[in-house]
Amino acid sequence: MTGLTEWAYPLAESLLAEPLPRRWKHSLGVAERARTIAAVVGEDAELLEVAAVLHDIGYSPDLAKTGFHPLDGARYLRDVAQADTRVVNLVAHHSCAWMEAEARGLRAELEGEFPRESAHLNDALCFCDMNTTPDGTPTNPVDRVNEIAGRYGPDSLIGTFIRRAEPEILASTARVLERVATVKRQPM
Repeated sequence: MTGLTEWAYPLAESLLAEPLPRRWKHSLGVAERARTIAAVVGEDAELLEVAAVLHDIGYSPDLAKTGFHPLDGARYLRDVAQADTRVVNLVAHHSCAWMEAEARGLRAELEGEFPRESAHLNDALCFCDMNTTPDGTPTNPVDRVNEIAGRYGPDSLIGTFIRRAEPEILASTARVLERVATVKRQPM
């Protein structure tokens, strides 16, 4: 797994920086959050950081096929970039993607092509995404959900999805915070 970050950052930058500079800043911020919680994922720290920087590449105009960025990004990573399977699966399922896939009629496709990684890692990636603003700065999940709903509109597919996903997003981030607290309480 070592060396994946050296591959992932330039790839994400090439797909996002020019066409979607704000999305690129967000992705960098999500990766930064991943580094801050590395201790709670142990040997999967690099995997988490790589998935974090790549999680939104499906928004790239070059990759957007279905309009559902987790699926488009995961397919590109699998089929073109030949990425590590675990990275691909994390990207496919980040931040309660199954709920949005269901709303788009793509849940069977998503779950049929990409198995979920451990809940521990999915929680960690959700935590990183939902604690990062669109500009890459730290935030909290409540404000992030409100920002997403406000940006897309409460009656939009995304607005409806994010409100439906909010309880799971909050539970997921709470589980990560508990793991962070447990790690901090352990003696050195």
